[in-house]
Amino acid sequence: MTQTIARAIPSTKVINGVLFVALFASAASQISSLPVVRGIGISPLIIGIVMGMMYGSTLRHHLPEQWVPGILFSSGNLLRTAVVLYGFRLTVQDLASVGMSGILADVIIVGCTFVGGTLLGTKVFGLPRRLAMLTAAGSSVCGAAAVLGTEPVVRAKPYESSIAVGTVVVFGTVAMLLYPLLHKSGLLGLTDPQYGVWVGSTMHEVAHAVAAGNAISPEAGNVAVIVKMLRVVLLAPLLLGLGLFLSRFPDRDADDDAGEARKKSFPWFALLFIVCICINSLGIIPPAAVKFINALDIFFLTMAMCALGMETSLDKVRVVGPKPFMLAGILAVWLMVGGYWVTRLVSGLA
Repeated sequence: MTQTIARAIPSTKVINGVLFVALFASAASQISSLPVVRGIGISPLIIGIVMGMMYGSTLRHHLPEQWVPGILFSSGNLLRTAVVLYGFRLTVQDLASVGMSGILADVIIVGCTFVGGTLLGTKVFGLPRRLAMLTAAGSSVCGAAAVLGTEPVVRAKPYESSIAVGTVVVFGTVAMLLYPLLHKSGLLGLTDPQYGVWVGSTMHEVAHAVAAGNAISPEAGNVAVIVKMLRVVLLAPLLLGLGLFLSRFPDRDADDDAGEARKKSFPWFALLFIVCICINSLGIIPPAAVKFINALDIFFLTMAMCALGMETSLDKVRVVGPKPFMLAGILAVWLMVGGYWVTRLVSGLA
């Protein structure tokens, strides 16, 4: 246990690299706070990975070699810590507040999108299983945060995570702008609460759901956020199930041996994520402390995104080609069209 804790604490050799990543994350946070950027729903996570990729494709070769462990720490240990702390954004009470229609819609959408996206990516587009799963996770659960949570489970390469996040940026932004226009046209025939369920169960990022929901009404916005956060809760069972699956069927493209793969595949941090949700549900932590934890968690996630971007070069992205974006585009259409009919179905059952 002592050795495990010691490995989780950064040594002096990685401090410079971590501080360098933190500098990028601070800049990303400042940019995201600008009114024009905040108004269009771009989170610091997205800005962070874009900044990291710009650096990784231009000045990465100037980085001192001694700083590399700090970047790897930020995209590894710090990333897992951030996913765990993400649990303090949620409570068990959220499950009850969305109602049966929201719960059913989320479960159906997450399950169908992840399984269908993985099969489509590997069988039709011939993508590496890691990249297909990352892209499917980003579309099915909660965008960039889901990609970050899935990355250590599938042991993806940094550029694969960056590509998957890129698909979230493109199609999530398009959906955020398109959904309100469709609802206002009157073609959908949804009430504001039903629209909120549709948005929350299909939108990529939490910020996207907030923007698209509140563009219609406060009621639609509240429902959209709650349903969306329930999808975030589903990240934990998804990661646990994925870890068990990969322990039985490890990726043949993985660099480490089967025994080590089984050891790394099970996402123990997902269990801690659930523990944090339960603790937050008890209300024993002061609201000010929870607010601080959430702010710190966003900064950690932004650091992880910056670090992943720094390990990504455009040459690696070009090798993969347009297939991940084609896959994500098909999933975006499914989320919009299929999610609409799922919403109509569960609204009739509830």
